[in-house]
Amino acid sequence: MKENIAFQKIYTKLTRITKATCSVKAADIGYEELALVNGRLSQVVKIIEDDVTLQIFSGTEGLPTNAEVIFLGKAPALKVSDDLAGRFLNAYGEPVDGGPALSGKELEIGGPAVNPVRREQPSFLIATGIAGIDLNNTLVTGQKIPFFADPDQPFNQVMATVALRAQADKIILGGMGLSNDDYLYYRNTFENAGALERIVAFINTTEDPPVERLLVPDMALAAAEYFAVEKKEKILVLLTDMTLFADALSIVSNRMDQIPSKDNMPGSLYSDLAKIYEKAVQFPDGGSITIIAVTTLSGGDITHAIPDNTGYITEGQLFLRRDADIGKVIVDPFRSLSRLKQLVIGKQTREDHGQVMNSSIRLYADAANARTKHENGFDLSEYDNRALGFAKEYSQKLLAIDVNIDVTTMLDTGWELFAKYFSPAEIGIKDEFVKKYWPQGSNN
Repeated sequence: MKENIAFQKIYTKLTRITKATCSVKAADIGYEELALVNGRLSQVVKIIEDDVTLQIFSGTEGLPTNAEVIFLGKAPALKVSDDLAGRFLNAYGEPVDGGPALSGKELEIGGPAVNPVRREQPSFLIATGIAGIDLNNTLVTGQKIPFFADPDQPFNQVMATVALRAQADKIILGGMGLSNDDYLYYRNTFENAGALERIVAFINTTEDPPVERLLVPDMALAAAEYFAVEKKEKILVLLTDMTLFADALSIVSNRMDQIPSKDNMPGSLYSDLAKIYEKAVQFPDGGSITIIAVTTLSGGDITHAIPDNTGYITEGQLFLRRDADIGKVIVDPFRSLSRLKQLVIGKQTREDHGQVMNSSIRLYADAANARTKHENGFDLSEYDNRALGFAKEYSQKLLAIDVNIDVTTMLDTGWELFAKYFSPAEIGIKDEFVKKYWPQGSNN
């Protein structure tokens, strides 16, 4: 990141150096202002009178106490224009795809969320083609929702799938701590699908400094705000992995001798996460920003500070787990929840959506009870065996993340499974819907 520094004041005495930060005495400096410390890009993270603390994105190794500090007089910014589409950029908004430098107006990142009076209640369906989402936990424009997943689960493949299938004008990817293989997977997947024209990606890999991850969500959301506000487009922002983002927050706060909170996380974790998630918005004129983020779990621990705080901020969660019966990863119907789905189910989808969803989950729960009975040595009833058969096919045909069908086909598939394993009386759906949608020629 090159800046005109010819006429800016230079400070040459660092008062303190840690592994991620340094301090200097300086006046008239702004919070979040950028600086160069011996050529290394840094950002102001703390000001007490004239004592200024900077986080150095690339680390402080080898930094002398007489390092030159040059403040740039502005916060991090992204150059925005229609030319952003199809670009892969780093945490500073610089191209990593071999393409030309960005042009356009500079938009400061990390600004405040939209004023509530400018918001509209989310009310438009975002279809992903994944039945575990569209059928059971329907997403709505302007929503904020995380995937909770173990680190060894294929959440990057799921996010790439959502990006390709989602009915959105632009997909903004914020990748934090990606392996080079995962980065190349995203890039090749988008290129091979011919979808690059609606993708903008900000990438931080495992080879990049961890502290740079702190810029990625704000960069992604600045691009999202440009397209949503200026172009009135429907934008889907995908952030992965927010656990690595929080770990980077912890690195900086610990080096600043801040007293850690739960699980060694900074006390500001809730507000740091909320600042990102609250950028989700539905505008009255049609533009919107929807945020789906991955939060990896440590040993499946849902009580850890990161998922715990995330759950309070967001509007539900999507759980990934591997189903032993079918050997595939599914969207867990018991632990997943979209708190806004009722705004579109049966309104922008078919009238029977809510009833099919509820009955499917109830019958799936019956199968779970039957499985518990079997594991405890009890005999299974004829109904139990039918419920188990239903659950296995339900997982294969509707919950598995590799299923790609539209919502109407999902509903028809649900009815076919009902008719295969149960009688109309057993599914507990209104007679008017049974008469209209029960498969013709069914034996039940």
